[in-house]
Amino acid sequence: MKQPIVIGIGEILWDILKHGKQLGGAPANFVYHCSKQGAEAYAVSAISNDKLGKQIEELLEEKKVASFLNTSKLPTGTVTVALSEEGEPTYTIHEKVAWDDIKLSEEAKEKIKQADAICFGTLAQRAPQSAESIQEALSLVPEHCLKIFDVNLRQHYYNKALIEKHLLEADILKINEDEITVLIDMFQIEGRTIVRLKALIEFFDLKMIALTMGTDGSYLVTAEEDSYFKTPKVDVADTIGAGDAFTATMVMGLLQQKGLKELHKEAVEVAAYVCTQKGATP
Repeated sequence: MKQPIVIGIGEILWDILKHGKQLGGAPANFVYHCSKQGAEAYAVSAISNDKLGKQIEELLEEKKVASFLNTSKLPTGTVTVALSEEGEPTYTIHEKVAWDDIKLSEEAKEKIKQADAICFGTLAQRAPQSAESIQEALSLVPEHCLKIFDVNLRQHYYNKALIEKHLLEADILKINEDEITVLIDMFQIEGRTIVRLKALIEFFDLKMIALTMGTDGSYLVTAEEDSYFKTPKVDVADTIGAGDAFTATMVMGLLQQKGLKELHKEAVEVAAYVCTQKGATP
């Protein structure tokens, strides 16, 4: 099997925690884990020509993560992260930063045209320039490309029209326990969890939904089958990026045509490992 080409487009930034800063941004975390699992993976985002931007470039090189990062006049993105006693993060996301200004280079467009999977969310679409670039990227991917909509609802940076639009064009929806509550309310879906997920699949013609629920386990659901796994008990350092690691492992399993239970089990194990490490990209 050829090495799959995987794209993560959206925010790249520094998570600023009490004990220091760590590379972050859901698409960048996703790309890191796909790369570790054998994909030709690219982070598509923007940084500034400042110290924090240069440090992102250096760290990506050190971690052997390929990228297409345009240089913006806006400062490199940062997010202030507060951790609860259980390691659950609360984010304060700063505005008017480089990843609000993503522009696709010709090289990026050529690689996107060859993509086997592309992951995107709502957060990086809060600013018109990045929203336009994400939409362009989605229009460039080949027919066979898996489109993964990792909703990633943050603060007030989303609306029903944007979510509905992407649900209609995505193949796979990735959500967590907080986001499913928003979607259930938004689209007025009733019933128990599996019934609600199947209703979303049918309504938006999705191939699969991945629902992660922290310590309460996770579901992978298709029109034909579903899988539930408990979350392993581990010593949690923090849960930052665990969902992105889950998504990456799931997508790699799908590209390798693994069975639902097998790829789900692997996704759960990788996410649990990330929880034992500090930051999203151990």
